Amino acid sequence: MALRTMTALLVGLFFLLHTWGVKAQVKVAMEDRVEVTLGTAAEIPCLYTTDDGFGGLIIEWFYLDPAGKQHRIYFQDPTMRIEETNSQFTGRIKVDVTPSQGSGQVLLRVLETRLGDEVDFICLVKSLTDGNDQGKTQLRVFEKPDHPIIESVDEEIWYNNEEPVKIGSCEAKNGYPRPNITWYKDNTPLSNVPNEVSVESRVATGSSGLFSVESELSLKVVKEDQGSEFYCEVNYQVIGGFGMLESEKKKIRVRYPSDEVNLWVKSPKRDIKEGDTVEFECLGNGNPQPLVTFRRERVELNAINNVLELRNVSRLDSGRYECVTTHIETFEEVVGNTTLFVNYLEPADVSPEETLTLSQGADLNQSCNALSSLKTHTVWMKNGVKVATGNILSLRDVVYDMAGTYECMVTVPQLVGMETSAVFQLIVEGSPEISEPQSTSLEQAVESTVVLTCRARGNPRPTITWRSAGSLVDSQSNVTEDGVLSWVNVKVSSDLNVSCHASNTNGNVETLYSIKAIVPTTASPTTTLATVVPINDRPASTVGTAGSSGVIIAVLIICLLLLAILGSVLYFLYKKGKICGRSGKQDLTKEKTSRDNIVVEMKSDNTEEAVLLAVNGDKKSGDQ
Repeated sequence: MALRTMTALLVGLFFLLHTWGVKAQVKVAMEDRVEVTLGTAAEIPCLYTTDDGFGGLIIEWFYLDPAGKQHRIYFQDPTMRIEETNSQFTGRIKVDVTPSQGSGQVLLRVLETRLGDEVDFICLVKSLTDGNDQGKTQLRVFEKPDHPIIESVDEEIWYNNEEPVKIGSCEAKNGYPRPNITWYKDNTPLSNVPNEVSVESRVATGSSGLFSVESELSLKVVKEDQGSEFYCEVNYQVIGGFGMLESEKKKIRVRYPSDEVNLWVKSPKRDIKEGDTVEFECLGNGNPQPLVTFRRERVELNAINNVLELRNVSRLDSGRYECVTTHIETFEEVVGNTTLFVNYLEPADVSPEETLTLSQGADLNQSCNALSSLKTHTVWMKNGVKVATGNILSLRDVVYDMAGTYECMVTVPQLVGMETSAVFQLIVEGSPEISEPQSTSLEQAVESTVVLTCRARGNPRPTITWRSAGSLVDSQSNVTEDGVLSWVNVKVSSDLNVSCHASNTNGNVETLYSIKAIVPTTASPTTTLATVVPINDRPASTVGTAGSSGVIIAVLIICLLLLAILGSVLYFLYKKGKICGRSGKQDLTKEKTSRDNIVVEMKSDNTEEAVLLAVNGDKKSGDQ
C-alpha cells in the first residue's frame, strides 16, 4: 500500500514538473571497447550524472545485431526491474546500480561470454522530466589458438629444381579472431616470390565458430638449404594487444653430389707417436655422403664407412694418404689428401759400458742417448732418487757409496707416455774400510767378558782377523749387504790390546782396542759388548761407568762418617746432662739394650763394599 502511494506521488510529481516545463539534465559516459577471453564474464560500466535523484531515473540496456537493429535486454524504473526473456542474453546478464548524490554507475555483467556476444551494448538513462542520454560500448571476445603443428616432407629433395617444391605445412586451430601464419627460414621471414617462394593459406571455421588456419610452404631448393631450419609463427589477438606462438623447427634433406672431399686424422687429437691407433675420416660436401676409397702411394687400403684405421703405427707409416670418389654428374675423380707423421723415440743406450768397474778415487762420465723426432729430457735415478739431469752422468772421486745400479730415463715432454730407459751397474774397487769405532779405549772389571765387533767393507770383499798379544783370536763373522761384520768374545784378566785386521787384494786396514782391567773390591764377573759400527748406527754409550760408581761410593762413605761423629757428640752431651733438661748420666731408654747399631751398605755394578759403624750404649771410651 505504501509502495503504491509512493509511486502515485512520483508520477504526480513527474506530471507536475512536465507541466511546469522543467527538464532534468542527464549525462552518460561509457568505454569505447571492453575485451574479454572467451568463456569469462564481461563487465560493461555505464556512468551517469543527473539533476534528479536516483528515484526519478529510468535505465535501459540494448544491443545492436549485425544488421544494426536495436534489441532491449533490460529495463528499470522507480517501480520495477525487467530482464527481457526473448534475447540471446536471457539468463546470462546481471545489472548492478550504484547511486550517489547527483551521479552513479550502472554495471552490466555478461556471464560466460560467447563468440556471438561480440556486439555493441547501449546504456540509456532517462529522467522523469524528459531529460535523457545514452552511451555505447563494443564488446570484443578473444580465444588463443592451439599450439601450431608443423609437418615437413620426409623424402630428400634434389637441388636445382625448376619449380618450387613443397617443404612443409603448418596448422593453427581454434583461435578467435582468425590467427595469421608466417613462415621462417633460419630466423628470416618468407613471403611470396614468383618462381622461388610460395605460401598458400586456407581458413576453416568449425561449429563452435573458432577459426583454424593451415599454411603450406613451397620453395625452390638450393644446396645451401641443406641443414637450414624451417618453422612457422602464429600471430593472434589478445586482450590489449597481440600474442605469438612458434612451432618446432624442422630441417629438410637436400640431395646434391659432392664436388669436394676432405681427408683428416679423426683421432688421436694430438701429435702421433709410435704405437698409436690412427683413424682417418673422409667426408664430401654433398648429400648423401659419397662412397670413397682410401689409398697410399696408389695402393688401395681397406676402410669401413669412410673411416680408415691404422693400428700400432710406426715411423714407417708416415706419408701421404688420399681418399677418392667419383662425381655422379661429371664422372670425374674427386680427391682429398693429408700427410701423416709418426713421432718416434728409440730405446735408450748407455755408454761406454752397461757395467763399469772403477777404483776408488776415479772419475766417471757415463752418457745416455735415445734418438727421437722430438726434443727429449733425461734424468738419472739411483734407488728411486734423482741424482742428475741431462744425458751425461758425471761422478768425481768415486767411493764405495757411489756403487750400485743407475737408471737413465728419457722422456718426450711434448707427448705423455713417450719414454724409454736404460740401466748400468757401477762397481767400485779398493782397499778395505773399517767403520770408525765408537770407542777404542775401554775399562773393564777383571774376570769380566767383553764382546768386540768390527765392520768392514771393500771390493773384493775383505777378510777380517783378530789378534791379541800377537796371536790370532777365534772370531765369528757374517756377510752383510755392504761388507762383513765380525765379532770376538774377550775375557779380561789384565790390561790387553786387541786388533781387528781387514784385508783384500787391494790393501789392508786395522783398528786397535785398548782394554784396561779394573780390580773391584767385590768382584762380580760381567760381560760387556764393545762395537765398532758406522757413525750413523752408533747407539748411546754403555761402556766405562765404573769411574762414576766409585765417586758416588766415596761421597756416601764421607756422609756416613759425618753422621756417626754427630751421633757420638750428641750422646756425650746427653750423658753430661747438657741436653734434655737432666744432669748426670742417665739411660736414654727405659730398657737398656746391649747394643745400638747403625748399618750402611753401598753397592755398585762391578764392586760391593760395606761400611758398618756402631755406637754402643756402654760407658766404654773405645766404643765412643
